[in-house]
Amino acid sequence: MQDDSTLRLLEAALLHVPFDGWSEASFQAAIAESGVGPVLARALLPRGAVDLAMAYHRQGDAQMGERMAASDMDGMKYRDKVALAVRTRIQAAENREVVRRGTTLFALPPYAADGARLIWGTADAVWTALGDTSDDFNWYSKRVTLSGVYSATVLFWLGDDSPDASATWDFLDRRIDDVMRIEKVKASVRANPLLSRILAGPERVLARVRAPQARRDVPGGY
Repeated sequence: MQDDSTLRLLEAALLHVPFDGWSEASFQAAIAESGVGPVLARALLPRGAVDLAMAYHRQGDAQMGERMAASDMDGMKYRDKVALAVRTRIQAAENREVVRRGTTLFALPPYAADGARLIWGTADAVWTALGDTSDDFNWYSKRVTLSGVYSATVLFWLGDDSPDASATWDFLDRRIDDVMRIEKVKASVRANPLLSRILAGPERVLARVRAPQARRDVPGGY
């Protein structure tokens, strides 16, 4: 949950980001128009527009979680629930140019690690919204896989001019189908007596990997 001052700064900044990017100019304009004092703004967001961009991304994660909680998913296949969550998260962004400016910012070497953490946080937020209870290596593998699906779909969406972004949702469905095929292959390998014995050792090691307790207790957040 973000404090009121950060939300006011973010609301004001979004009027400028499509033109000036997540820049110091946008940050200063947000301070001037939000009524938040410069000292408080810098205390809340020490890196200025970079931290504001991260707040924007996490706001989208939170909105996705709220919308998914209010969605009726009874009777839906699990892969359709995943697709719905990813689609809901992308739609929460609303302004494509703001997202485009964010992807440009987090592609820069100084902020690439921040961008990776945000994508991971989004994958975590999606699985949390879907009620994921895994606490072993699957906790990591699910988030790694979904991070790739989400990132690829966002990039496709940024260049999509189809009506209602229909081409993006078709692309998303194909990516999820690819993942489901991989899961089926993994299941068939486990069902094979010979291969399952070969993999027994590595799986025992990976099974000892546990999800960080802090991440299990607190849902995450471009």
